[in-house]
Amino acid sequence: MSFEVAKAVKERYCYTCPSLVKEFRKFDSKRDEMVKVYEAVDSRSGQKVQVDVMYEQFLTPQIFFSPEIFSSDFLTPLPELVDTTIQMCPIDTRRGLYETIALSGGSTMYKGFAKKLQKTTQDLVNLRLEAARLLDKGGSNPKDINVNVIQHSFQRYAVWFGGSMLASNPGFFKASHSKADYDEYGPNICRYSPVFGNIA
Repeated sequence: MSFEVAKAVKERYCYTCPSLVKEFRKFDSKRDEMVKVYEAVDSRSGQKVQVDVMYEQFLTPQIFFSPEIFSSDFLTPLPELVDTTIQMCPIDTRRGLYETIALSGGSTMYKGFAKKLQKTTQDLVNLRLEAARLLDKGGSNPKDINVNVIQHSFQRYAVWFGGSMLASNPGFFKASHSKADYDEYGPNICRYSPVFGNIA
């Protein structure tokens, strides 16, 4: 039951806020207005379940932008991961990648998520451009880069959609292992990929 409750609360009430401090103040000053109540019936016991949802409304999505609040194991925020990943790509593709950051998956559906990801990634890009301009004595003056985060109608199921498109491609079976092969050769078959060769 707890997983279903968490999923329902996440989908109904959670949103991304621009400022944690302001959001905490807002909740503390208007506590009665801000608390949401989730009600359901436990499928096993048949009893009514009631959950008060307060700070969780904006703290849940915050794990993507301030992971250090929740864990000391994962400290890199999503905008920094996006920026670092694009910076590792060939230089002539980076501008296009910044302009077409596509969201995919149910956890990207929070209200305000795309806007915050776009703003925070843009801030990182602008900082790098400013540093480059300060260091550049030759006056080449790098052009501004616009970050654009794209939301789309099948965002929640984009991964499944992409997987089904890949699997429907005739070449997919040449690049995959069948269950019959797995049964014949065992788990070691996964150490070889027809696309990438041997996997250490």
